[in-house]
Amino acid sequence: MPELRIPPLLLDTHIWIWVMDGREGEMSAGALEAVHAASARGGLLVSAISAWEVAMLQAKGRLRLGMDTAEWVRRALAAPGVRVADLTPEVAVDSAELPGEVHGDPADRMLMATARRTGATLVTRDGRILDSARSGYLAVLDATP
Repeated sequence: MPELRIPPLLLDTHIWIWVMDGREGEMSAGALEAVHAASARGGLLVSAISAWEVAMLQAKGRLRLGMDTAEWVRRALAAPGVRVADLTPEVAVDSAELPGEVHGDPADRMLMATARRTGATLVTRDGRILDSARSGYLAVLDATP
């Protein structure tokens, strides 16, 4: 009998922040359960672009981490079950060639391309990403409560 392969979960930046900061009420119970299960099996991915987004949010004053940004990122990437999804040249090219109508946020495009390239399901509450995924070319888990 072939082994059932469960795809990894790629956390959108806001989901990563909420999980790491214990703001689990920001997500649906189903998404939270899926994130915990993926963590237990080493199946959580965080894109390198999310570290950039966290740093930009902190620099703009839109996020308060309570510690140095580099330290927060280091700790958050060391959380159980988390692996870094590298920002590769292939992901960069794929992000410019996503099918269908996709909004122009470069970081979101990188996340979408990373999910497609790695075979991951993107966990998000971003309405624009969820709308784009309705065309069927991107696997998403809607974390909206």
